[in-house]
Amino acid sequence: MNDHTSATAAIAAYWDAAADRFDEEPDHGLRDPGTRAAWRRRLRSWLPPAPADVLDVGCGTGSLALLAAEAGHRVTGVDLAPGMVTRAREKFQAADLGGRFLVGDAAEPPTGDARFDVLLARHLVWTLPDPEAALRAWLARLRPGGRLVLIEGRWREAGQAAEPYVAGAESLPWGGGMAAEELASVVRPLVARLVVQPLSGDPALWGGPVADERYALIAARG
Repeated sequence: MNDHTSATAAIAAYWDAAADRFDEEPDHGLRDPGTRAAWRRRLRSWLPPAPADVLDVGCGTGSLALLAAEAGHRVTGVDLAPGMVTRAREKFQAADLGGRFLVGDAAEPPTGDARFDVLLARHLVWTLPDPEAALRAWLARLRPGGRLVLIEGRWREAGQAAEPYVAGAESLPWGGGMAAEELASVVRPLVARLVVQPLSGDPALWGGPVADERYALIAARG
C-alpha cells in the first residue's frame, strides 16, 4: 500500500467513525432553526433556480444536500465514509425526499459520464491528497456555465503549525485549510468568473462567533 492509499484509507476510517456524532456540531447537523435558516438563505443565493442537478462531494451526513433537495433541486451526494452516506440516506428517507448517495472518493466522484449544473463542496479541500487535480476533475463534471460552490476556510492562524488529525494527514498539501485568496488564485485560471463571499462574520452559520477565516467561493465554468 503506497502512502497515498494509506492516507486515504486512514482518512476514510476517521470520518466513518465520526459519523455517529458528526451532526452534533451546529453547522454540521443544522438542528437549530436559526442555523438551518442561515444556511438555507446562503444556499439559495449560491445555487441556480430549481430544478438543477447538484453534485455534493464530501456530502457528510447530507445536511446541505437536504436543503438543496427541499428547494427543489435534484441531488447526488458522494462521500468516502459509508457511515456518512448511511446517515444522509436516512435523512432523505425521513424527509420523504428523493436523492442519490454514493460511497466513493469525492476527488473523483463515481458518477460516470453524468454532468451537473452545480458541484458543491463544504470543508473538503483540506482533506484531499491532490486538491488541484480534484478541482480540475470537478469542473469537468459541470455542464457549460455550471457553478462550482466551495465553502472553505483556513482552520488556524497564519504560521501556526497544523496538528495532523489522522495518520498521513501531515502530508496533505492543504492541511489546515486555505486562505480565500490562495484558493481563488488556484481556481481563477480554470473558470470564466469567480467571486468570494466572506462568511466568518455571520455567526448564525456556525452556531456562534468564529475567529478563523471562512468563506464561500462561487465560480462559473465557461
